[in-house]
Amino acid sequence: MSVDHSRAESASSGASAAAAHAEQAGIELPALESWLQTQLGAGELHDPEFLTGGTQNVLLGFTWNDERLIYRGPPVNKRKNSDTIMLREARVLEALGGSGVPHPEFIAACEDLDVLGNAFFIMRAVDGFNGVSEIPAHVLDSREWQHEMGLSHARAVAQLGNVDHEAAGLEGFGRPDGWLARQPGRWVGQLESYRDFDQWEGLDHRGVEVIPAWLNERMPTEQRAGIIHGDCHAGNVLFRNDSPEVAALVDWELCTLGDPLLDLGHLLASAHGVELPGAPSKAETVAAYGDVSRWAVDDVDFYHVLACFRFGSILEGSQARASAGLVPESVGTRLHERTVSLFDQAMEIIES
Repeated sequence: MSVDHSRAESASSGASAAAAHAEQAGIELPALESWLQTQLGAGELHDPEFLTGGTQNVLLGFTWNDERLIYRGPPVNKRKNSDTIMLREARVLEALGGSGVPHPEFIAACEDLDVLGNAFFIMRAVDGFNGVSEIPAHVLDSREWQHEMGLSHARAVAQLGNVDHEAAGLEGFGRPDGWLARQPGRWVGQLESYRDFDQWEGLDHRGVEVIPAWLNERMPTEQRAGIIHGDCHAGNVLFRNDSPEVAALVDWELCTLGDPLLDLGHLLASAHGVELPGAPSKAETVAAYGDVSRWAVDDVDFYHVLACFRFGSILEGSQARASAGLVPESVGTRLHERTVSLFDQAMEIIES
């Protein structure tokens, strides 16, 4: 039997590179392997593949007893709450097991910082493609496929909003009582907090005052409580390769309890101006969500505007940090432009 030495050398080189990258990210593979053995029984870690890193959360794919699993941990330079965020994500994924909401299957979590120096969790790998960065040719060539993807995305988000968070074991995960009424002031305060960066020139947009005032005037009276993904744009979705359906909603670090309809607003706000050519219209997206959701969608414009205000207020933080030299200027400029676009979008809805 002949041996393909070039392929073997390439695989070995790739594994070595992944191992080196993992070590840089603070993942000692032997320590991870030992911990996995305590959780999953006998096995060995093979074929490590580093998926993301740097300032992002760390994702490391690997094979364990013929199964492809994913390690998810905090960024290389941890923030103060990084370990808490990891464990919150793990808790949500575990709670969603058997719910029908498409998500990565939870395997195990580690809160013992002595293992790797940070909290982390393990999930099963999802067979699918990213809705923004890795769209296959057969999808790009089919507007019908793109249209159905968008509708499936809306239905998946609605399924999440239907979950009884208390029955799922997420009581105390957030503060849903009065959550919606707190939102306008919450994001005004977020923008004001950037004044701690002396070099930040502020956000010169009339929406800074108009948007929160409009939200407070049109606050829905019904109080809804459920799970909010918090960042459900197309880049945080994996779609199936064999059909235009959502395989999993991913990146749950902003998940909390509150009014689930905000995720519908997120879906609309994040798609505006960047959707694929075959993407469904706003009306079609809202209808697809409404067909599945237990909540009425009559106040959709309120949630659309709130999502724009929330996203923009968060993204402007990069511009403030860039002014202090803590983030590359190019990143600050790009995300500032996105903030302005989101505030413009909100003002279009308000003025219509």
